[in-house]
Amino acid sequence: MSLRGFAGAAGRARWMLLLAACLTTLGLRGTASCGHDFDFHLNSWMDVARAWHEGVWLPGWAQSAAWQAGEPRFVFYPPLTWVIGALLGGLFGATTGGWTLATWLFVFAALVMSGLTTRRLAVEWLSCETAELAGLLAILAPYALFTAFERSALAELAAAPFVPLAILYATRRSPSREGQGILRDHSTPMLALTIAGCWLTNAPAGVILCYMLAGVALVTAWSERAGWPVVRAAVAVVAGLGLAAFYLVPAALEQRWVNIHAANDPGMRVDDSWLFARHTDTALVFHDAVLRRASTLFVLTALIALIAIFLVARARGLPQQHRVHWLPLLLLLPVVCLMQFRASAMVWHTLPKMAFLQFPWRLTLLLTPCCAIFAAQALQLVRRKLRIAVILLAAALAGYACFTVFHQPCDEEDNIAAQRAQSQREGFPPTDEYAPQGSDNVLLAAGLPAGCLVADPQVLPGAADPVDEDGQPRWPMQICIAMASATELRADRQSFVLRAPRAGFLVLRLRRFPAWQIRVNGRPKIAAIEREDGLYVVPIAAGWNRIDARWIATPETILGRWISLFSLAALLVWIVFG
Repeated sequence: MSLRGFAGAAGRARWMLLLAACLTTLGLRGTASCGHDFDFHLNSWMDVARAWHEGVWLPGWAQSAAWQAGEPRFVFYPPLTWVIGALLGGLFGATTGGWTLATWLFVFAALVMSGLTTRRLAVEWLSCETAELAGLLAILAPYALFTAFERSALAELAAAPFVPLAILYATRRSPSREGQGILRDHSTPMLALTIAGCWLTNAPAGVILCYMLAGVALVTAWSERAGWPVVRAAVAVVAGLGLAAFYLVPAALEQRWVNIHAANDPGMRVDDSWLFARHTDTALVFHDAVLRRASTLFVLTALIALIAIFLVARARGLPQQHRVHWLPLLLLLPVVCLMQFRASAMVWHTLPKMAFLQFPWRLTLLLTPCCAIFAAQALQLVRRKLRIAVILLAAALAGYACFTVFHQPCDEEDNIAAQRAQSQREGFPPTDEYAPQGSDNVLLAAGLPAGCLVADPQVLPGAADPVDEDGQPRWPMQICIAMASATELRADRQSFVLRAPRAGFLVLRLRRFPAWQIRVNGRPKIAAIEREDGLYVVPIAAGWNRIDARWIATPETILGRWISLFSLAALLVWIVFG
């Protein structure tokens, strides 16, 4: 792109930048919006920044989780968002102000990227002015703002820009309808990179994107009376999953070591979240409140899209020569609507991994570019002054909703300063789906020393032992015959020393996971003693003992890395010589 072209593109994007900056400022109110997932993301960023400071560049272990006993969060959670969040926070000094600014920049960038990618899709067949308007409307999308500020589902927010890109590259006409022409078409490797990027950002969004891509490819193949859309989609999916294999392979194969199905506990299942569903269970009161909000936003988005499609079709704004572009967007609306009702339960439970989406209303993610593009076309049918007035009104309503409806105030223990202090002091509660298989997070006590020598390896806090104000059990120090000292505590290795007055069992402040290789006085620990709280327990002889734990690359991790390296090499050869 020439300097003049770059300046022109930047000038056209200035309204998107301004709009995203205003909405982000209003939604965060200068600090943060402590939505449903905010603590999880912030804690992850802090742990990654801490691991980088220790020289661990691709951590698998979240050290401050589970009351400093840790969990394999970064094995299972896609890496792109926690890398970007940690990079932004570290760039500003990893202080309270730095993490506040990192949160602002993350949300701002995700909203801007949604607008830019929607604009890029729309400009394929619409005028530049209409495409600009579609980009602005994508930033104003109610579901995007709900995701950003009320849910604080930052990974899902960051994955949204990949949806219009996937539709763009999947529907772009190939210069040749022969198989050789498909392989030489640059849209195929770009689609592969889009798929990989989405999976590395948010796993549920990756599932949604792949199923959407299958539907788009079939519709486009029917529309074009050609097989190139299916060939392109199939090749791109294989290549994209191969690029992301360094994360996907261990995340998929090592689920047998953790309680991954806890992600589908009551309230987190598809069958609990049909459109406007209600439950008599008092434990689902908060779930139903969120469901009502999400259902309302889904209906609002679908209605806007439906009205816009009607107006555009009536004005003959859906020309047949561009059917390859608008038809997949058009068909997304009825399909996504049908998936919100109980009649679609068989589809949710039959298709692989669909149940892990948890909430049918997550598919609103697909309606955002559909609604934005058709609404932009419909607004072009009215006079310019009225169009500007509608956009200003929509921006004002969105700003008001961000400031008053979607913003979630932070309690004293949830604000960024308190989270930062807790990360350095006692750590955070465990995540249910990352607990060791067969363990119970309720039994995990806070305040455990680095190592506690006990006579009984299965000893747990009793009813008479102390608890904190939230009912969390505290480790009873009186049961420790002796306590070990930690000589090294890192995300990839930990070491403890203990002078034991007698033989016994050392309970380590470290949760079980097979990637940890435990050695006692230089010898591998062979006998595995499983505790109900998931902590490692090591038999100890009387006298001086040294215990070393090292995080190793599992066979699944090594396999995934080799697949990714091979896929990357193949993609580079494809791009250079194709």
